[in-house]
Amino acid sequence: MVTLDVRPQLIDALSALRDRVAAARFPLPLPGAPRARANRDELLAQLDDYLVPRLRDPEAPLLVVVGGSTGAGKSTLVNSLVGRRVSEAGVLRPTTRTPVLVCHPEDHHWFSGMRVLPDLTRVWAPRRDTDDDLLLPGEDPERVLRVETADTLPPGLALLDAPDVDSLVAGNRVLAAELICAADIWVMVTTAARYADAVPWHLLRTAKEYDATLVTVLDRVPHQVVGEVSRQYAALLTKAGLGEVPRFTVPELPESAWGGGLLPASAVAPLRDWLVHRAHDLDARHGAMARTAHGILDSLKARMPELAGAAAAQYAAALRLTTAVEGAYDDEHARVRGRLQAGAVLAGDALKRWRAFPLDCAPAELLDSLVESLSTLLLCAVTTADERVRRAWRREPAAHAPELAGRDPAPDTAEHRIGMAVRRWRRELEEYAEEEVGELDRNTAPDPETVAALVATVLLGGRRARSAGERLAERIGAHGALRLRDRGGRLLTECVDRVVQDERELRLAPLDALEVHPEPQAELIAALSVLQKER
Repeated sequence: MVTLDVRPQLIDALSALRDRVAAARFPLPLPGAPRARANRDELLAQLDDYLVPRLRDPEAPLLVVVGGSTGAGKSTLVNSLVGRRVSEAGVLRPTTRTPVLVCHPEDHHWFSGMRVLPDLTRVWAPRRDTDDDLLLPGEDPERVLRVETADTLPPGLALLDAPDVDSLVAGNRVLAAELICAADIWVMVTTAARYADAVPWHLLRTAKEYDATLVTVLDRVPHQVVGEVSRQYAALLTKAGLGEVPRFTVPELPESAWGGGLLPASAVAPLRDWLVHRAHDLDARHGAMARTAHGILDSLKARMPELAGAAAAQYAAALRLTTAVEGAYDDEHARVRGRLQAGAVLAGDALKRWRAFPLDCAPAELLDSLVESLSTLLLCAVTTADERVRRAWRREPAAHAPELAGRDPAPDTAEHRIGMAVRRWRRELEEYAEEEVGELDRNTAPDPETVAALVATVLLGGRRARSAGERLAERIGAHGALRLRDRGGRLLTECVDRVVQDERELRLAPLDALEVHPEPQAELIAALSVLQKER
């Protein structure tokens, strides 16, 4: 018989693996991302709600989750197994909104804490006429677990009535799947009219994939066709590789016609006896727990590499997006530096004002025109880079993430930011000019604004501004002119680099916020390797 391994080292390795799974993110809309997110969430639910708590507390009661599609009679079945109404049943769908867990009073402490299903709020108030009456103000009815106790259930056995797995309410479907992940034993309920539907078979195939301890109940079977329907259902199970799964048949009875009554004890006695045997017989109990636990552990061999592959695909896509941004901005940055060396800023209105300086153009007017021309050059570079990024990102499915779509920097906003940066450069350049002039004889010192206009022309005008350098040397001396050009040049380089870098970071910020890193792939595989060694 397979036994349950509860060594602390195994639990520690499993907890570490759980943390790696929780840290994995798949925010980019790649083809495999939805499946990866669903697999991660399902795996986390199995680890948090079943495997880790079960290994830590192997003596805890068996938890039997009763699941199935809408109208299958799950609540009536649970009520009948307990012997009284503990879960709301009826013709309105979906009836089961708040899941109900029922156990023997002696087992109450096992479920009063957050040992299993830690994300669900416990409700301990006595049951009212409707589930809504149980909720505290502000509570989400989809995230509440109502716990009942019943002397009619034997100690060591707990039943959980789950919402419909095909509910029209999305939250119910998610919660039903989460509850199933917490089960020692799955009881899949279907009806004579719907046993071939896709939903129950999807659950059955999932149970087979994880080698879970599984039971099927064929409910509401008319007496006249019970033999034929049972044979057909058995044939379908055998064809799906589930022929060994225990099967129970519940006949169609007046008590189940409207979903509100209790079935006779004889109708559910075989299923109840089977469940009680699993709870009381030590070998059967350990066998049920061990099979489900080992099924999940064995499934990690395929599921963890799949998650790691999806994480690698996420990082590769993020890297392509990042490279597109960095490549575009690097190219435009180099082009701006080349244009500055060529004196491209001293053109148009700036060149016209320089030619009129100083007779028909004041220093402030020349500085204004140079600042505007430099701002235009930088804005054109940023706009061109952004357009290149947009074209590159259109070819990338990952760029269609809501966090990335529509996040292009607005041109007017970029213009404002660049204008602020260039004007700051001008102010600092003027301060440098004032410092340099302050070292000269006051009687012969030139106007600081004129000096600032000349050095700005030298830095931005290239060969066209050769005469500006000569005029600057005449006013403050050759050494002062060289010193001011060096300081102003470094300031200009810092300004241009800062503008390009800031705009690049703004483009990358939404992508950086998604926190897609290379580490999860290796961490997932490493955590699986450690777990395999401990097993």
